[in-house]
Amino acid sequence: MTASALPVNQRLSDLILQLQPEYGISETSLPGVVLMRVNQNTPRVPVFYEPGIFVIAQGRKVGYLGEHCWQYDALNYLVMSVPLPFECETQIHGTEPFLGVRIPVDVGLLRELMLQMETLPENPLSDANPDIPMASAPLDATLDDAIIRLMRCLHHPLESHVLGPHLIREIVFRALQGSQGSALRAVAGRQGNFSRMARALRRMHTEYASTLDIDTLAQEANMSVSAFHHNFKAMTFTSPLQYLKRVRLHKAFLLMVQDGLNVSAAANRVGYESPSQFSREFKRCFGRSPVEEVGAALAQ
Repeated sequence: MTASALPVNQRLSDLILQLQPEYGISETSLPGVVLMRVNQNTPRVPVFYEPGIFVIAQGRKVGYLGEHCWQYDALNYLVMSVPLPFECETQIHGTEPFLGVRIPVDVGLLRELMLQMETLPENPLSDANPDIPMASAPLDATLDDAIIRLMRCLHHPLESHVLGPHLIREIVFRALQGSQGSALRAVAGRQGNFSRMARALRRMHTEYASTLDIDTLAQEANMSVSAFHHNFKAMTFTSPLQYLKRVRLHKAFLLMVQDGLNVSAAANRVGYESPSQFSREFKRCFGRSPVEEVGAALAQ
């Protein structure tokens, strides 16, 4: 499929455009529900996604992790079960912007839903073990309908406050039942390497500014250091130290773009003692200096 023939979810596009009339990524009144609008094609660049269900109204994203590649568009959504750095490009058709929405995935909600589902006489959940924590899946009519209803309620503060959390719950339930729900089920489990590595990733994602000891993380995962490294790389295609570095760099980028921090302040906030080291590693990751990358982001 060429860029000139990208599928469009017109109902969802219209609703997102009303909520997101300008370029950018915006939080909504529902915590974790994020709207995305990109007005031009963007090349393959490093990104960092938090756990979520990513639904596209128009345009296309192509994600790359190791040797794997996924396309997600108006016909296919992306499931991300752990916070993960990867590379992504954005494709649009003509002057029509890329439009999408991210619905958060909370481990507590996953476990609650799975517990309810497992009380049925016939357990509807498969035992398939995922290889990696992200995948694309076809957007079926029931999930599409739930997302449309979520976008409609965001137009009304009272409906958003009362109905929004229930609609998020329904969307996560639909994704659990989907063809790629195994990644969500595995990350919510309490046993197995996938679940233990997911807990380590969540800790690194939230405590990135502190001094994290890999030996301690391995011990908490009930693994040897070598086994921890092996399982970590199998899930993320990178080492624990490189993962932590990517988390810090992306968090610093957001602090500079969204909060207006300068390079030194952002570097210090995410755990760097040396602004010059931060700048070198930032340029190695993004291909441009912090000032250049932030300037390009603000100019769009």
